[in-house]
Amino acid sequence: MRLPILTAFLVTTSLIAVPAHAQDDRKRERENRERIERLEKQVRQVQKQVFPDGRPADTAGFYDDPVASRSSVDVLTGRVDTLERQMTELIRNSEEAQYRLGQMEAELARLRAAQEAASRRSVVVEDETRPAVSTPRYENRPEPAEEEEAAPPPPAPRAAQANTTVKPVPANDPSFEAAGEEAYTQGYRLWNSGNNDEAITVLRAMESSFPGHRRVSWARNLIGRALLDKGEPRAAAEALLANYRSDPDGERAADSLYFLGQALMRLNQPGQACKAYEELNDVYGANMRDYLRERLPAAMRDAKCG
Repeated sequence: MRLPILTAFLVTTSLIAVPAHAQDDRKRERENRERIERLEKQVRQVQKQVFPDGRPADTAGFYDDPVASRSSVDVLTGRVDTLERQMTELIRNSEEAQYRLGQMEAELARLRAAQEAASRRSVVVEDETRPAVSTPRYENRPEPAEEEEAAPPPPAPRAAQANTTVKPVPANDPSFEAAGEEAYTQGYRLWNSGNNDEAITVLRAMESSFPGHRRVSWARNLIGRALLDKGEPRAAAEALLANYRSDPDGERAADSLYFLGQALMRLNQPGQACKAYEELNDVYGANMRDYLRERLPAAMRDAKCG
């Protein structure tokens, strides 16, 4: 009697175990399908960023047997692993692309800043290399520092001096630019020959007769230098400071700050000279022309700037 009962119990248990195993496989299959669908959506989102031309994800056609089996579950599990690896690779490529893009943007910004700085200096460079326009004696060639600070040459004889008359030209006249250049050149030649009084007269006439001309900044700066050469450092300091304050973007505003420091040193005011040199460095910095950049450190040492 016990043997038939035990046999019946074993048969019933085996019949119950088989469906339970099948149910576990179907549950795993559903979970894998859900993982696949979720990963495929993520892959498509990433591919839209990585492949702007709309390259489709190679994930279509998943295995679809009507009845779950061990082989179908293994296939789905393998595909999920593959999708996860693809997802990781796409994310890594995207992050690398963003990093490279950031580096390129930083490099472009640096090049743009350098180009803008070069363009701001282009006008001065053009003027200093143009043979038709006369420029102050310290601009076209390097000269010893002692020659720059030496006493001016003796004035030329009065008979040999140029005419100090400057004829005004209206700003709308086609010859306005050329006439202003000629007036400045006339004043420069007088200064360069040591005729400081006549040079100041011509340069002041140029300043008043050609308002808005690009050479006005040059003329005001040269007036200050002529006054300094005459031995009038206080008047020179006033003229140079006025040129810088009235037109800080002028082509010789930076020079006026440097020579303002020189004038203040003549007045035994090294502390004020240091302020002028420091403002020159702070305002113009890398845009300072070579003449000033080469002489500024020595001038600051002479003033004992901290």
